[in-house]
Amino acid sequence: MQTTILIALGSNRRHGRHGPPARVVAAAIEALAAAGLEVVRVSPILATAPLGPGSRHYANAVAAVASDLALPAVLALLQRIERHFGRRRGRRWGDRVLDLDILGAGAAVWRQGKLQVPHPRLAERRFVLDPLVTVAPGWRHPQLHLTVRQLRARALRPNAASVASRRKGP
Repeated sequence: MQTTILIALGSNRRHGRHGPPARVVAAAIEALAAAGLEVVRVSPILATAPLGPGSRHYANAVAAVASDLALPAVLALLQRIERHFGRRRGRRWGDRVLDLDILGAGAAVWRQGKLQVPHPRLAERRFVLDPLVTVAPGWRHPQLHLTVRQLRARALRPNAASVASRRKGP
Protein backbone atom coordinates (compact mmCIF):
# COMPACT_ATOMS: atom_id res chain seq x y z
CA MET A 1 0.00 0.00 0.00
CA GLN A 2 1.46 3.35 -1.02
CA THR A 3 1.89 6.02 1.61
CA THR A 4 2.65 9.69 1.08
CA ILE A 5 5.85 10.50 2.95
CA LEU A 6 6.91 14.08 3.65
CA ILE A 7 10.66 14.62 3.35
CA ALA A 8 12.61 17.73 4.38
CA LEU A 9 15.67 18.57 2.30
CA GLY A 10 18.39 20.97 3.39
CA SER A 11 21.88 21.99 2.31
CA ASN A 12 24.29 24.74 3.27
CA ARG A 13 27.53 23.54 1.67
CA ARG A 14 28.55 23.62 -1.92
CA HIS A 15 28.87 20.28 -3.73
CA GLY A 16 31.68 19.66 -6.22
CA ARG A 17 29.35 18.48 -8.97
CA HIS A 18 26.00 20.09 -8.15
CA GLY A 19 27.24 23.49 -7.02
CA PRO A 20 25.57 25.79 -4.46
CA PRO A 21 23.07 24.55 -1.84
CA ALA A 22 19.92 25.31 -3.85
CA ARG A 23 21.23 23.17 -6.70
CA VAL A 24 22.18 20.43 -4.23
CA VAL A 25 18.56 20.36 -3.00
CA ALA A 26 17.25 20.23 -6.60
CA ALA A 27 19.65 17.37 -7.41
CA ALA A 28 18.57 15.54 -4.23
CA ILE A 29 14.94 15.73 -5.35
CA GLU A 30 15.98 14.11 -8.63
CA ALA A 31 17.88 11.48 -6.62
CA LEU A 32 14.71 10.64 -4.67
CA ALA A 33 12.93 9.89 -7.95
CA ALA A 34 15.91 7.94 -9.34
CA ALA A 35 15.90 5.81 -6.16
CA GLY A 36 12.31 4.73 -6.85
CA LEU A 37 10.28 7.17 -4.76
CA GLU A 38 7.43 8.78 -6.69
CA VAL A 39 7.85 12.53 -6.21
CA VAL A 40 4.29 13.84 -5.97
CA ARG A 41 4.84 17.45 -5.00
CA VAL A 42 7.80 19.74 -4.22
CA SER A 43 7.90 23.07 -2.40
CA PRO A 44 9.90 26.05 -3.59
CA ILE A 45 13.50 26.01 -2.37
CA LEU A 46 13.82 28.64 0.38
CA ALA A 47 16.92 30.35 1.80
CA THR A 48 16.94 30.17 5.61
CA ALA A 49 19.25 31.27 8.42
CA PRO A 50 21.29 28.58 10.22
CA LEU A 51 20.46 27.19 13.68
CA GLY A 52 23.13 26.26 16.18
CA PRO A 53 26.84 26.36 15.27
CA GLY A 54 26.30 26.33 11.49
CA SER A 55 27.60 29.47 9.82
CA ARG A 56 26.11 29.37 6.34
CA HIS A 57 22.55 29.96 5.18
CA TYR A 58 20.58 26.90 4.14
CA ALA A 59 18.55 26.02 1.10
CA ASN A 60 15.47 24.15 2.39
CA ALA A 61 12.58 22.40 0.67
CA VAL A 62 10.00 19.69 1.31
CA ALA A 63 9.00 16.90 -1.05
CA ALA A 64 5.94 14.69 -0.81
CA VAL A 65 6.77 11.25 -2.17
CA ALA A 66 4.67 8.12 -2.59
CA SER A 67 6.15 4.75 -1.69
CA ASP A 68 5.15 1.30 -0.55
CA LEU A 69 8.43 0.90 1.37
CA ALA A 70 8.35 0.61 5.16
CA LEU A 71 9.63 3.72 6.97
CA PRO A 72 12.94 2.09 8.08
CA ALA A 73 13.62 1.22 4.41
CA VAL A 74 12.84 4.81 3.38
CA LEU A 75 15.23 6.08 6.06
CA ALA A 76 17.97 3.74 4.80
CA LEU A 77 17.39 4.99 1.25
CA LEU A 78 17.61 8.64 2.38
CA GLN A 79 20.85 7.92 4.24
CA ARG A 80 22.32 6.29 1.11
CA ILE A 81 21.44 9.41 -0.91
CA GLU A 82 23.04 11.62 1.76
CA ARG A 83 26.24 9.54 1.63
CA HIS A 84 26.24 9.68 -2.18
CA PHE A 85 26.20 13.48 -1.89
CA GLY A 86 29.16 13.35 0.51
CA ARG A 87 27.33 13.63 3.82
CA ARG A 88 29.44 12.61 6.77
CA ARG A 89 27.83 12.24 10.16
CA GLY A 90 29.37 14.61 12.64
CA ARG A 91 28.53 17.67 14.62
CA ARG A 92 24.85 18.18 15.26
CA TRP A 93 23.49 21.21 13.41
CA GLY A 94 26.82 21.74 11.68
CA ASP A 95 27.31 22.68 8.05
CA ARG A 96 26.37 19.88 5.67
CA VAL A 97 26.13 19.13 1.98
CA LEU A 98 22.75 17.41 2.32
CA ASP A 99 20.30 16.62 5.09
CA LEU A 100 17.20 14.51 4.42
CA ASP A 101 14.60 13.94 7.16
CA ILE A 102 11.30 12.11 7.22
CA LEU A 103 8.79 14.61 8.58
CA GLY A 104 5.64 12.52 8.47
CA ALA A 105 3.92 9.64 6.73
CA GLY A 106 0.14 9.86 6.77
CA ALA A 107 -1.12 9.06 10.26
CA ALA A 108 1.93 6.92 11.12
CA VAL A 109 3.65 7.27 14.48
CA TRP A 110 6.96 5.42 14.52
CA ARG A 111 9.66 5.26 17.20
CA GLN A 112 12.46 2.82 16.57
CA GLY A 113 16.12 3.61 17.11
CA LYS A 114 16.95 6.93 15.46
CA LEU A 115 13.78 6.91 13.38
CA GLN A 116 11.00 9.05 14.84
CA VAL A 117 7.96 9.84 12.74
CA PRO A 118 6.55 12.41 12.82
CA HIS A 119 9.79 14.34 13.21
CA PRO A 120 10.03 15.34 16.90
CA ARG A 121 10.82 19.02 16.25
CA LEU A 122 8.66 19.55 13.19
CA ALA A 123 6.18 21.88 14.93
CA GLU A 124 8.86 24.34 16.10
CA ARG A 125 10.89 24.75 12.91
CA ARG A 126 9.87 27.49 10.51
CA PHE A 127 12.50 26.34 8.00
CA VAL A 128 10.46 23.12 7.73
CA LEU A 129 6.94 24.52 8.18
CA ASP A 130 7.31 27.28 5.57
CA PRO A 131 8.02 24.90 2.66
CA LEU A 132 5.79 22.14 4.12
CA VAL A 133 2.71 24.37 4.10
CA THR A 134 3.07 24.72 0.30
CA VAL A 135 3.17 20.93 -0.18
CA ALA A 136 0.77 19.55 2.42
CA PRO A 137 -1.14 22.34 4.21
CA GLY A 138 -3.90 19.97 5.31
CA TRP A 139 -1.69 17.13 6.58
CA ARG A 140 -2.62 16.55 10.21
CA HIS A 141 0.13 15.84 12.72
CA PRO A 142 -0.96 12.48 14.20
CA GLN A 143 0.04 13.39 17.77
CA LEU A 144 -0.67 17.12 17.96
CA HIS A 145 -3.88 16.79 15.90
CA LEU A 146 -3.16 20.06 14.11
CA THR A 147 -2.75 20.65 10.38
CA VAL A 148 0.48 22.02 8.93
CA ARG A 149 -1.36 25.29 8.30
CA GLN A 150 -2.27 25.48 12.01
CA LEU A 151 1.25 24.52 13.14
CA ARG A 152 2.75 27.24 10.95
CA ALA A 153 0.27 29.83 12.26
CA ARG A 154 1.34 28.95 15.81
CA ALA A 155 5.02 29.22 14.85
CA LEU A 156 4.41 32.69 13.39
CA ARG A 157 2.92 34.00 16.62
CA PRO A 158 5.35 35.71 19.00
CA ASN A 159 5.71 33.65 22.14
CA ALA A 160 4.05 34.99 25.27
CA ALA A 161 7.30 35.39 27.25
CA SER A 162 8.98 37.55 24.62
CA VAL A 163 5.84 39.70 24.25
CA ALA A 164 5.66 40.26 28.03
CA SER A 165 9.35 41.21 28.24
CA ARG A 166 8.95 43.71 25.39
CA ARG A 167 6.02 45.35 27.18
CA LYS A 168 8.06 45.84 30.36
CA GLY A 169 10.86 47.54 28.50
CA PRO A 170 14.56 47.61 29.49
